[in-house]
Amino acid sequence: MTASVPTGSNPLQALATVHQSPWLDFIRRAFVEDGSLAQLVQSGDIRGVTSNPAIFEKAMGEGTEYDPQMRDILAHETLSPGALYERLAVTDIQAAARVLAPVYEQTKGRDGFVSLEVSPYLARDEAGTAHEAARLWADVNAPNLMIKIPATPQSIPAIRQTIAAGINVNVTLIFSLAAYRDVVEAWLSGLEDLKARGGDLSRVASVASFFVSRIDGKIDAAIDRRINAGDKDARSLRDLRGKVAIANAKMAYAYWQEIMQTPRWKALEDAGAQTQRLLWASTGTKDKTYSDVLYVDTLIGPQTVNTLPPATLDAFRDHGTVSETLTKGVAEARAVMDSAERLGLDLNTVTTTLLNDGVSAFEDAFDALLGSVAAKQIALMGTKLTTLKTSLPSDLQSALDAGLEDWRKAGTIRRLWRKDAAVWTSQSEADWVNWLDVVDERLAHVEELEAFQAEVRARGFQQVLLMGMGGSSMGPEVLAMTFGKHEGFGHLYVLDSTDPQQVAAFERKIDPAHTLFIVASKSGTTLEPNIMLAYFHDLAKRALKDKAGAHFVAITDPGSKLEALAKEEGFWKIFAGDPKIGGRYSILSNFGLVPAAAAGVPVRLFLEDALRGVRLCDASVPPALNPGVQLGALMGVAATQLGRDKLSIIATPQIADFGAWLEQLVAESTGKHGKGIIPIDNETLGGPNRYGHDRLFVYLRLSTEHRHEQDEAIATLIAAGQPVVTINLHSKRQIAQEFFRWEVATAVAGAFLGIDPFDQPDVESTKVETRKLTEAYEKTGALPAQTPFAEFGPLAFFTDPDNAAAVKAESASAILKAHFDRVQPGDYVALLAFIERNRETAEWLQHTRLHVRNAKTIATSTGFGPRFLHSTGQAYKGGPNTGVFLQITADNARDLPVPGTSYTFGVVESAQARGDFDVLSERKRRALRVHIRGDLKQGLAALAAALHDAL
Repeated sequence: MTASVPTGSNPLQALATVHQSPWLDFIRRAFVEDGSLAQLVQSGDIRGVTSNPAIFEKAMGEGTEYDPQMRDILAHETLSPGALYERLAVTDIQAAARVLAPVYEQTKGRDGFVSLEVSPYLARDEAGTAHEAARLWADVNAPNLMIKIPATPQSIPAIRQTIAAGINVNVTLIFSLAAYRDVVEAWLSGLEDLKARGGDLSRVASVASFFVSRIDGKIDAAIDRRINAGDKDARSLRDLRGKVAIANAKMAYAYWQEIMQTPRWKALEDAGAQTQRLLWASTGTKDKTYSDVLYVDTLIGPQTVNTLPPATLDAFRDHGTVSETLTKGVAEARAVMDSAERLGLDLNTVTTTLLNDGVSAFEDAFDALLGSVAAKQIALMGTKLTTLKTSLPSDLQSALDAGLEDWRKAGTIRRLWRKDAAVWTSQSEADWVNWLDVVDERLAHVEELEAFQAEVRARGFQQVLLMGMGGSSMGPEVLAMTFGKHEGFGHLYVLDSTDPQQVAAFERKIDPAHTLFIVASKSGTTLEPNIMLAYFHDLAKRALKDKAGAHFVAITDPGSKLEALAKEEGFWKIFAGDPKIGGRYSILSNFGLVPAAAAGVPVRLFLEDALRGVRLCDASVPPALNPGVQLGALMGVAATQLGRDKLSIIATPQIADFGAWLEQLVAESTGKHGKGIIPIDNETLGGPNRYGHDRLFVYLRLSTEHRHEQDEAIATLIAAGQPVVTINLHSKRQIAQEFFRWEVATAVAGAFLGIDPFDQPDVESTKVETRKLTEAYEKTGALPAQTPFAEFGPLAFFTDPDNAAAVKAESASAILKAHFDRVQPGDYVALLAFIERNRETAEWLQHTRLHVRNAKTIATSTGFGPRFLHSTGQAYKGGPNTGVFLQITADNARDLPVPGTSYTFGVVESAQARGDFDVLSERKRRALRVHIRGDLKQGLAALAAALHDAL
């Protein structure tokens, strides 16, 4: 029977006569601000509001209505897009809650609610859901808020916890009667828990959102397929079209009525509890052959809610029929359910699929929403962020798009931020990813670094000498080369060599009485920084006597041997490393920040710039917009799918040294188990005909530098179809953002390669061989003898028997020709020099590598030993067997003792070179060593001449 409708009211308002509440499934800022929501509330057309990610995505992804608040927030805070979205959403929810507050008060907390959903990413996470529900409840701080939680099996316990905490809950994505029973149990148990704790049950409201039209969408499609296939039950099946969803809902309501009669509920009701009302969701009609108000007209009953999208709301206001229909035709509804089962429509599978699809759809919508917010945030921040532009051939672009979509669907970036080792190889990776959090952690303690910086300045040090190796030296060297000397601070020198000539050169640059010495070693057991420390500490003690310790600072992991030594010798400061950050990922930790502070770099500003990079690489940023994932996925698919495993790094001069740090990060992280990305740093650009099809170019461009020749050369490469990534920095300090972007990118690339990007097994193998040789020296006073297989003037050639058989010839040029004739397309050549690193030797290597590249159309790499051992050396030995190596060693013009040992720096350097070569040989690499006897300059000239003839 149709209910009596008061004069002047419409069907929406008349629903009150049958005790059903119409809620609006829509929210948008302009809709609230222009009074439209208030008008609907005041007229009595609606009594509540629900939201979901799809609704917010449309609101935030269109127009400019959120721009003023976004600008204001971003002017004062550095947030991730996820946190920014939440700030915007909370503002909208709070505004809607204020509009609905009168309804909440008038109905004594029965109506007047606005719903906000926990992150869809937490749908299968019980603890995460419960935690976020409590956090959102506190952030919105409105009694008429409902927290939406999906009815997944994993979230059911979270629903109980949230109810027990006194928080209003809208349980969403309920499709089946079985799931609804679980929801009711969680609700009742939560109330009982709250009652046992003496809580106020009367203030806790809940609805159970039972989805309707989506069920008919699935069932009707199955029916139509079977009818079209000539099913023998076609007539019976046709009779069920458009009826199963409504019948399913009526069964749920019948169950609710039973619950309301149980002693268990009565006890809670007597204690002041409100009923959990069924809310009909997904009530917009999908099938155009049905009435547009079908799922409203047929589901009207006492103590229920129907949440309507705007179009359905307008339609019901216009021509809806108000009649208590839920309690009518229950027997017929049971018959429909029985027929559906008998005819094999498998409602259980349908509802399970719908739940999974619903969770996925909300995740997709949330991805789109956060992508919209991220895009807007990037646009509003402008030059505060570095920018990335790709110019890719179609095959690489397609592979990248597919890789990014795979990561999006799997939620892999969120797993990475959760430090899930299964992102890589499920081994020890989770123990090495605290670099994800270190910028926030160091900003929280930046006063410590600033106080140290002020003390350094006050003491008037004229030089700062950092002694380290690998990750402990590469990053600080970038800072020294990029930022130069700061007024009031000493020049930062970075020593990472055992070459005695180079050690002596650094000794000449400093005055121990006015030098701050920093020794950096995570483990405190690394050979090179230990012997450098021994040498310069001895030097300082001879100059400063018992005041030497006041000139020394150590950076090391807690409990290391270096920490013990620093305490024993009275070092001025000991800064702790994080044992869960590997050396090459440590630039934004104390290993980079302490030298930066000592050199006068404004550490707070530097970290704040880094934080912008952290936030845009956050777990909340979908892969296609996530700067770190974009770049890492590109590196990964280029290497694994298209053979573009040479990462060519080009940079404008003021930031050029960044490439050396990046070279170490990429090579040492990815080059292992026969896989890898080989970074090619500082190889002067050539024309397109100088390159094969194995390159991915990265152009790091400081926009304040006008390097037209580089820009033009890059444009030529793009025009020739080479893949190019251009990264624009708007100030030198933005290398802080790039440090973090590349750390994320390298970890992502490691996932695509299927390796652990945080270990370095082949660096350890060289250390083992070096240790054997130095121990032999300590026992006998000499390194084991070696005999060259060929000698020509100042050049003596060494290698293993297999390589010797392949290259043996009657002249130096013929040996070199035979060696380089082994280069194949897709290979690379590495020139590895265990000699003093200075301008002359660096220019010699650069000239020689370009000669090799141009002659062989091959990628080339150079490295000075021993520093490359802790960098590209990992990839040379553990990566793909595509390298052709020429190691260059030389007699030492002078040598230096290592205090406290029987050996010298020259002995250590020789042991390192030989140990490295031994591992290359053991790995069956195409390797040749040439040793220069006598004068180095003359020997290099002779080698250059032989190479010229060979090539």
